[in-house]
Amino acid sequence: MRFADSPSFLTVSSIIAAYTFDATGGATLNAGSGSVLNYAQATGSVSYSNHPTFTFTPTTGDAYASAYIRPLSPTLVLPLAESGMPIDLLLRITAQSIGGLQNGTALGGPNASGSPDFFLLLQALRRLQMAGELNIESRNADQGDTNDKSKKGNADKGGVFMTRSGTNKQTVDDLTLVRKLLHLSPKMKTYEIVYGQSSDHDRIPMVTRSVLGILTDLGTGATKPSIGLIGGETRPMIVVKVGEKPPQDAYVDVLYDKSNYWIDRSDFDSKYAFTIVQNLMALAEVTDTAKAPVVTIPAN
Repeated sequence: MRFADSPSFLTVSSIIAAYTFDATGGATLNAGSGSVLNYAQATGSVSYSNHPTFTFTPTTGDAYASAYIRPLSPTLVLPLAESGMPIDLLLRITAQSIGGLQNGTALGGPNASGSPDFFLLLQALRRLQMAGELNIESRNADQGDTNDKSKKGNADKGGVFMTRSGTNKQTVDDLTLVRKLLHLSPKMKTYEIVYGQSSDHDRIPMVTRSVLGILTDLGTGATKPSIGLIGGETRPMIVVKVGEKPPQDAYVDVLYDKSNYWIDRSDFDSKYAFTIVQNLMALAEVTDTAKAPVVTIPAN
């Protein structure tokens, strides 16, 4: 992705683990006579071999479009913040815009650096998350909306709940800033998240990226360091180093075109961002017909 190569995606359809374990032993006892001495000899050997077999199936057609080309649903992405993932990093990876505020992109264009208010929004949301004043939930259309019980829909709704009970000045200021940046009504406590650009005072519009778009942005961002970051963000999401030889304890490394690229094992921020992207790819691949890999272990 760093050099605009065409990517291919593979799904693990089966895993077969075949192993063998052999043990042999023997003993020799000689009763000598005359000048031949008595002696005993024991011999033994142990051998073990493991031959795992992985079967990969190329992802094509509608499965490829659904998992990698179509934008991720906000109701799929945002609940990850409830599990403890930093919401600022999560949205920086997955969101192209929130409430019309543009995220930076490494692919160039007039909005390459993004909007300064976008990063201010992420920082405020992260502080609210750490203060326990930000809750995210997913609701089905049958559950309606807490602001208007008459609202129904055919798709799942993602609700962002921001409390107004905080007495800490920083929390109150952050709540006010979030509502101001997103043009939200201060009378509401729950806001529905919708995909798109247009919104009203009780909805938060959000344009998400596809998995392919996320990987392209991460890869191109590492290739084009001239793209500037603004709004207090001075570090790329994933820092990839390049050289003739990677360190022995590198977290991950790959050889490409006579150069080695790697992520340092001590670089927690890059490793965590890498993990989030892997989780997003796993979530995007989930379908009703998905089956877990089959593990076959011979019993004899």
